[in-house]
Amino acid sequence: QVQLVESGGGLVQAGGSLRLSCAASGRTLSYYVMGWFRQAPGKEREFVASISRGGSSTYYADSVKGRFTISKDNAKITVYLQMNSLKPEDTAVYYCAADRTSMGYGSVMEHEYDFWGQGTQVTVSS
Repeated sequence: QVQLVESGGGLVQAGGSLRLSCAASGRTLSYYVMGWFRQAPGKEREFVASISRGGSSTYYADSVKGRFTISKDNAKITVYLQMNSLKPEDTAVYYCAADRTSMGYGSVMEHEYDFWGQGTQVTVSS
């Protein structure tokens, strides 16, 4: 069992940057593939990025590739999502999630993830 708590969300102008953090408690993150998802108002939750257990492999949704960077610090049991060149369409609640069983950089499917944080709001103004 692992508990996840996101932080770092807020209001930013288009073109700006934010760094989200996901702090884990209960177990080291080296046991899990970690993912970030987001849900915009009126839309389904969608995959953003994922990272392998050791942190060497990452995968991104096409919509964020080149702008967002996922990283993890297993010693600090924290996963980060650095978001640059933000756009209004990035506005959403962002969730981190932990996957116990997938290999490599994990899955884009939310049902593969076993544990979820409560989410943090990101709002990008135009």
